[in-house]
This record gives sequence, C-alpha cells and structure tokens, in this order.
Amino acid sequence: MKFHSTPIAALVALYSIGSAFAGGEGWSIDFEAAKKQAAAEKKDLLVDFTGSDWCGWCIKLNEEVFQKDEFKKGVKDKYVLVELDFPKDDSKLSEATKKQNGELQEKLGIEGFPTILLCDASGKPYAKTGYQEGGPEKYLTHLETLQKQKATRDEAFASAAKAEGVEKAKKLVAALKALEVLEIPEAAITSSYADLVPQIKAADPKDETGFVKEIESKEKLAEFGAKLNEFGETKDFNGALAYVDKVLKEDGFKGEAKQQITATKALIYLEIKKFDEAIKTIDEAKAIDPNSEIGQQMDAFKERLKQMKDSPEEEEGGEEPEDAKEAPAGEEKEK
Repeated sequence: MKFHSTPIAALVALYSIGSAFAGGEGWSIDFEAAKKQAAAEKKDLLVDFTGSDWCGWCIKLNEEVFQKDEFKKGVKDKYVLVELDFPKDDSKLSEATKKQNGELQEKLGIEGFPTILLCDASGKPYAKTGYQEGGPEKYLTHLETLQKQKATRDEAFASAAKAEGVEKAKKLVAALKALEVLEIPEAAITSSYADLVPQIKAADPKDETGFVKEIESKEKLAEFGAKLNEFGETKDFNGALAYVDKVLKEDGFKGEAKQQITATKALIYLEIKKFDEAIKTIDEAKAIDPNSEIGQQMDAFKERLKQMKDSPEEEEGGEEPEDAKEAPAGEEKEK
C-alpha cells in the first residue's frame, strides 16, 4: 500500500498502532502489538515470515491465498495476522522493524521462507506450515487442522499441572517433545517455552528424565557452534580442525552430540578438499551410533563425498529441487 498522498498525522497514527499493512490490509508488522491485540480479542497469531519481493513461493502464497477475500473472511475471527518481511529492498522497512524481524527470525529458528507459525496470544508457537496448493479454501481447512494441535498441547500441559514430582516433569518433557515432532523449530521451543524449564527442574531434582542434561548439552553445542563460526569467518580451517579435536577430547560430549561434532569435522575437511580424511571421519561419526537420525544419514553423505572426490569439478552445492516450496532464509532467489 502506498502512502504518497497520506497526511503525516495519519501515517503517525498507523505506525503508532503497529500496522502498516505491508502484506495488505489487516496485516500487522508489530509483533508485540499483535500479541496484545490477540489477547484482547481472544485470538491466535498467524505469523508469516516472508521475502515479499524475491521469494517465489512467498509471492505465490500471498497471491493465491492471503490476498483472497475468502481467506480474509475465514481468519478474521480466529487470528491476528502478522507479516515479518525480509525483502531484498528493505528501504520500505523502518530500522525498528528490521531489528524486530531479525531478532524474531533468530529467536524462532526460522531457516526458510515462507514459514508460517501459528502461535497463541502470548507468542508461543504450536504449529508450523508454509506454502500449500489449492487456494484459500484448502488453506483454511489446513489451518483448522493445525489449530487442533493447540488443544492437544493445552491438554498435555493441564495434565502435567495436576501431577507432582517426577511424573509432572515427565509430562512436561513429553509435551515439549510433541512440539518437536510437529516440526516447530527447536529454537522456537527453547525460547518460547523457557518458563517450563524451572518447573521441570523443581519437579525432577535428580534429573531422572535426563532433561537438564539434554539442555546443558544443547547449550554446550551452541557455544561450540558459535566458536566454530569464528574460525569460519576467517577461513582458518586448520584452526577449526584443532578446535574440534580439542572439544572431542576434553568436553565430554557423548551420543548424538559427539556424532554431530564429528560430522562437522568431516565438513571442515570437505572445505579444504581433503576427501579421504572427510570419508574416514564420516565412518567415525556413524560408528558412534549407527541407528541415530544422524547415523542413518552418514552412508548417503559418504557416497556424496566419494562422488565429489571422483568429480572435483562438480559444483558442491548442487541445484535446489524443482518441487522445493521453501527458499532458504537470506538467499535471494526467484522460483
């Protein structure tokens, strides 16, 4: 929507309520304001992470669904609509909006566009989706199915509230694991449901659920990743390899965490075209736990490495599949 003829006072009023209608009339660009509106109107949030001027599937979703009157009528009593845009031309966004969007992308673990999160009025996500074929009617049906996940979540939390001790902790952990199964980004669960962690710790002081140990392992992995990125920024691959070896030897990682770090070491070898070392390291990673999710991916990764070794001129990244309905965050590509 263009504001060339809009009086300054009206513009100020629009921005003061946080709704500049970037995605069309009825869409807010202010997440906190949208949460307050949702709470007041007893609605949920439908949050659209989009690249409005470069992401092909985002544009299709907007044109085929979000702009249609059927969609607008179907959601008006259920959702407050929020558009968090990451356009190639970000001159239309204020610095405050860019800052907000970037922080929410990181906090909620958004890695591709379009990503649609359904959240309760407090901003806690309970469902994730994206582009769906079939127009507004099918999309509304899809949203109805997803919204039932909120009731399931709430029932799990209510059941946990009635329990005590380790049983309460187990029920809370199970409720969080159920969100992971629904493909809600781990970062979104960790940040949005952080208030449950003290409850789990208090109910299970001996950590019989293993939840605290898992949390600590993830925090250590995050620290590892941040440090490794520093080596990547300077392309100090030898330093990165030395750091990985040090972590594997001294930091006590086990299971899938150790497997993940070992597989990362193989990726570093790949960066410097040491294919034999990379292949050997992949074998080491698989041996840690062949049946884990990571372990089951190692054979395919190994075969890919062998192909790259035999065809060094082959471009490593390859092409995105034709049917991919999500563009990686930060990549400006047209479908």
